[in-house]
Amino acid sequence: MEQEDDFDRDLAGLTPDRRWHEWMARVEAVLFASDTVVPKKTLMAVIGQDASLKKLIGDINAALTHRPYEVVAVSGGWMMRTRKRYAPAIRKARHGDDKGVRLSEAELLVLATIAYQQPVSRADLKDVFGKDVNRDLLSRLQYRKLIANGPRSPRAGAPHTFVTTSEFLRTFDLDSLRDLPEMDFPQA
Repeated sequence: MEQEDDFDRDLAGLTPDRRWHEWMARVEAVLFASDTVVPKKTLMAVIGQDASLKKLIGDINAALTHRPYEVVAVSGGWMMRTRKRYAPAIRKARHGDDKGVRLSEAELLVLATIAYQQPVSRADLKDVFGKDVNRDLLSRLQYRKLIANGPRSPRAGAPHTFVTTSEFLRTFDLDSLRDLPEMDFPQA
């Protein structure tokens, strides 16, 4: 079994072309073996110091052009994903057992408001919607790990606030909140 100290990241003994292909294979293997987002730091640990991770991932995706999966940037890292055009086939193979996130219209509206205006307190949400937002609705979003508690609000009593999570980013195929489409929301 290879020990951590014996791991050759730089592969100096290989030709530049062979070294590049080995780094691509390492990155692809790590991504393939993970069912969660893999941070940059983790991938950098398996490639040489002089390697460009962004270029390696670009070359991996170029090699996967005709495959049903790709490497996508999600929540500050990378993940292997099935291409969207294969979703109907996957659903059919699962006999309609789609494990995707299903949200009601109210849940989507509250989640979008939190995403665009975070951190948001329940009072802020009440200001936006003109009525109290049901605690059960917020609990469902927290249970699905789409939102979490944020910093305390500067309002009197320092109420809890809500923010989106890395699971939110992963679920909606976003690398960061900057990838949200531009929209105008009333300010809370």
